[in-house]
Amino acid sequence: MIIPKYAIIAIEKVRDYLLTLRAKRDKSGLLNRLGYTRENYHELIRDIRELLPAEGEFQEKKKYGNYYSVRGVLRGPNGKSLAVKTIWILDLEGDIRFITLMPEKEKRK
Repeated sequence: MIIPKYAIIAIEKVRDYLLTLRAKRDKSGLLNRLGYTRENYHELIRDIRELLPAEGEFQEKKKYGNYYSVRGVLRGPNGKSLAVKTIWILDLEGDIRFITLMPEKEKRK
């Protein structure tokens, strides 16, 4: 399935979740190292959207819809890069929404 450029990326998901320090599953420190902050959250939204359109790899079907992943490289405001896996849902209403991102695990040789 193609995840389109116009897929929904909620401001709150980026500003108030990804870029906010959390006790568990924190991603803000990693994203801060790329130059993303709560104040420039729009840059992270823009850079996530730059990974699109892309072929989403089916992950699983759950109660609220089908989940897909898209891999790519984020290039932060400070010029540093990070390989990431983004997660998207095709929900029951037919909307495609951004769920989260995580650093791509290095492949062992």
